[in-house]
Amino acid sequence: MRLSGIFYLIATTILLVVLTVMAFYEVSFYLIFYLTLIGQLLLIFTVYKILTDDYTTKKKFKDWYEDHPIGREKR
Repeated sequence: MRLSGIFYLIATTILLVVLTVMAFYEVSFYLIFYLTLIGQLLLIFTVYKILTDDYTTKKKFKDWYEDHPIGREKR
């Protein structure tokens, strides 16, 4: 199974939130330090995966947002 870039983004976010909670509850410095290093490496890997992900769409920049099509409102 091939994991998409969004999976890595969610995993990185969860790790960083857990690190914040661990720092608040004064967990061992070494655990927080090494998890922070892992989180930074995971963040770099996440950015790489998202930028190199094979994602295509039929939308163009002129489509803007789907819920608010600026300049193409029907009156």
